Amino acid sequence: MSATTANRANWPAIYVTAAAVLGAALIFLIWATPVKDGAKDWFAPMIKGGWMAWTFPVALFFWVIASLLVTFTILAIRFPETPRVGILRIETTRGDRLFISLLGSAFICLVWLFFAGPPVWGGLVLCLAYAAAVFVWV
Repeated sequence: MSATTANRANWPAIYVTAAAVLGAALIFLIWATPVKDGAKDWFAPMIKGGWMAWTFPVALFFWVIASLLVTFTILAIRFPETPRVGILRIETTRGDRLFISLLGSAFICLVWLFFAGPPVWGGLVLCLAYAAAVFVWV
């Protein structure tokens, strides 16, 4: 076997496997959501007496973060990147820009909660616009 054939990966299989694992985890989270009076209680604790309030929205938040990390890892392996210099005048990669956008989004949501209170849908829209700006200009 030559070196070029040994370095080739079956990328469609990797994509399908990652999507299947993440999809199965999401299906499990939906299945594990407690039922009250015959309907899903999306805000009820998933683990009674647990150390953290594992409700479906909290679990979904962590699932989204895990999905982003898996996706960006596959992208970094499949399409190696070269750092670029944006408006912050520092070299950043896709992962750096993801981290900057997640950190900034946390502060945007906290400021939204302080000034406007719940729900945070408006803050989420601001976060999406901020993340798009970070990926374009940073």
